[in-house]
Amino acid sequence: MGAIIAVLNKRGENAAEKAVSMLKVLTPRNAEAFGIASPFITRIEKIVDALQSRDVIKSHMVIGHVFSKILNHDKPQPIELDNATLVFEGRTYPPIKDVPDVEAVAKKLQPSREEAVKTLIKEVEGDFAFAIAETERLIAGRDAMGVRPLYYGENASFAALASERKALWKIGVEKTDSFPPGHIAFVNKNGFKFKPVKTLTYSKPRKITMQTAAKELQTLLQHSIKERVSGLKEVAVAFSGGLDSSTIAFLVKKSEANVHLIHVSLEKQSETEHARMVAEELKMPIHVYLFKEENVEEDLQKVVWLIEEPDPIKVSIGIPFYWAAQKAAEMKFKVMLAGQGADELFGGYRRYIDYYLLYGGEKTRKMIFNDVIRIHESNLERDFKICNFHNVELRLPFATYKMAKFAVDLPIKLKIEPRQKALRKLVLRRAAENLGLPKHIVEKSKRAMQYATGVNKALKKLAKKHGVPIRGYLNKTFQKTIKEMV
Repeated sequence: MGAIIAVLNKRGENAAEKAVSMLKVLTPRNAEAFGIASPFITRIEKIVDALQSRDVIKSHMVIGHVFSKILNHDKPQPIELDNATLVFEGRTYPPIKDVPDVEAVAKKLQPSREEAVKTLIKEVEGDFAFAIAETERLIAGRDAMGVRPLYYGENASFAALASERKALWKIGVEKTDSFPPGHIAFVNKNGFKFKPVKTLTYSKPRKITMQTAAKELQTLLQHSIKERVSGLKEVAVAFSGGLDSSTIAFLVKKSEANVHLIHVSLEKQSETEHARMVAEELKMPIHVYLFKEENVEEDLQKVVWLIEEPDPIKVSIGIPFYWAAQKAAEMKFKVMLAGQGADELFGGYRRYIDYYLLYGGEKTRKMIFNDVIRIHESNLERDFKICNFHNVELRLPFATYKMAKFAVDLPIKLKIEPRQKALRKLVLRRAAENLGLPKHIVEKSKRAMQYATGVNKALKKLAKKHGVPIRGYLNKTFQKTIKEMV
């Protein structure tokens, strides 16, 4: 657990100093080690400044890693391959007992490396991003859903990658993009060359009944959760009391792990009492934390720094997620599960019905597909970076390639109905009912996190107090934060 960087100096000059400066801005709480490597030499230190010496590494290509232990067998990086070095941030499933993920992956990446990298992305289930330093190039890749953040960019002097945009900004790479999921990139002095390996494609819907689809979804969910809690004694679940988090919690309880529900909100929100009632009915321990409007203002700057953009919706969701990760860390949980991805996969947003009524089922199905293939940018990266800061590993049972492939191939009628106030995520509701969740949980209508927690309203009040629209207020906060911290 931690963050990775990779930097190539296009002029052939030593890139080690820039690599260390990138690592410094990525430091999460409780970082235990820092490492950098050329294609041939690796150095790992407990303090990042110990890597600062110009004599540590001399190479125009350098990769690096910030290490925070989650599982007992996790180990600092980079590690050496044959004539190359590797940084790997992520998990592969099913896990190999007592074997660090980076070592399991390294065995798969020995020559011929280009084909091995393609095979890794194509065949290995997991959430990951990685970079390899070879003698003449960097190779980088990302899992097919983009659960683990990875960004890239270049300027006249550098081509670089990092788990967070701020590391790229630090070395003067101002234009940054999210690394396309399911791709590999080859990087040299001429820049980036991408190749798709494992991506989703839009096609005609399957001919499938609701009954069959619900059974397939049950199997996918059970498998995904079993893999993501394997070997864990206790796990936290970010819990709203809604369909997605209740389904995850219900299935975790049936696994080998003890589940603890974490519910956060501003005070006096109706959803909190509902969450308590659901937890009691499911016979699960729930930890409820209620915040005040002043807490929104206190934590706003931290959140925009972590999510790296001032988007009002992302900030409104990011603040309660920050609280959930913070409380999970305080309770010493290392892993937290959440329901992110279900709304995109199964048609959970109200705007899908509005679009359906205006433009019909097939155009709505294409709209949902486009949301799924952009889910890493709209949703996953934000929450993973927040959890990473608190040294809590976020695991997302819905955000798997198999689940996404299943979902995008479904006919629209199994997700939503073209009428106002209709329930959405129909196939997920049927699967949850089949699993044994109480009917009133299965049929509860969705209320978005930013509204259910009261954070969106609190942000609007803050903006009004400062005499500007919410978007202007957040943008001003963001620019101030970047100026102070990069």
